[in-house]
Amino acid sequence: MKNRMIYKKIVVSVLFLMLSSLLFAKAAVYNGEEYTLKVNYNNTVVPGDAVFVRMNFQYGKNLKKFLTESEKSAVLQLYKNKKLVDKAVFYTLNKPSKKNIPFDFLAGVPLSSWLTDGDYNLKVIFYLDDKAKEFELPLVFQDREFDSETIELNDANTAIKTDNSPERTAQIEKLNNILETAMTQDIFCLKPFVSPTTSTRYTAHFGDRRVYAYSNGKSSTSLHYGNDYGIPTGSEVRACGDGKVVMAESRISTGWSIVIEHLPGLYSLYYHLDSMDVKEGDMVKAGELIGKSGCTGLATGPHLHWEVRLNMCAVRPEFFFSNFAFSE
Repeated sequence: MKNRMIYKKIVVSVLFLMLSSLLFAKAAVYNGEEYTLKVNYNNTVVPGDAVFVRMNFQYGKNLKKFLTESEKSAVLQLYKNKKLVDKAVFYTLNKPSKKNIPFDFLAGVPLSSWLTDGDYNLKVIFYLDDKAKEFELPLVFQDREFDSETIELNDANTAIKTDNSPERTAQIEKLNNILETAMTQDIFCLKPFVSPTTSTRYTAHFGDRRVYAYSNGKSSTSLHYGNDYGIPTGSEVRACGDGKVVMAESRISTGWSIVIEHLPGLYSLYYHLDSMDVKEGDMVKAGELIGKSGCTGLATGPHLHWEVRLNMCAVRPEFFFSNFAFSE
């Protein structure tokens, strides 16, 4: 036990020194007797975006035992000023059945649009054959400004926005149950997303600070969780990435709505549709037609609302146009 503890301290200190010297880098490598670990990550904290870490593990000459799924795991933690902000569990992208075949871990942590400047870093804790090791990854904060707007609602939209009926409550609970689900085996899309529409006309953006002015003189405030594209009713809407349709139904607030699962805890949402071309359980490819845009639910005009959720939290959709999973 004593020798194991000494080995752990040496591994952690060597790796930490290597990473801390690469403040603006997005990659690091540790070469050891038991394994080689290659790490890729985006090192900038931008409010409303996300941080993803991909780790490639290769067996070393002194690691004789093949590691089963239960013998390898990892956790990603986000810290601000030494306080834990969020965390996520890594999932294995490939499941080799033989020793010496490399395998990859991937995890992403969403970044709230309310984040402020501070000293941020990531901590990775991984377990291999009951041996716990950890290291830190430096991060750089980059601020972002969000717009504010007031949305005037007519009687019909006021009624929808203030609807507290059991039916609407059940719809919200159903969606939340889907979005909080992270099936570790559901690895459908590791490539950058594509836009769900050819339009570049935005009528609202992710993170907009909104005031809803009701027709009865009252109001409420909220965040806008996605992008709105001002497109005519009947415009084509396409899947932003490969995935599985986990919801395709009419909802009080969002009208005809589609939700697609792409990775464990990663979902894209398409609201206010006029019609749908997919059903729950369908597998879709990036760019595949899934429906037509409309003006259903709470909408002040024809448009597509496109939203992306990671571990329940809304993330700026354009972030996923990048190579977020560090795929070759």
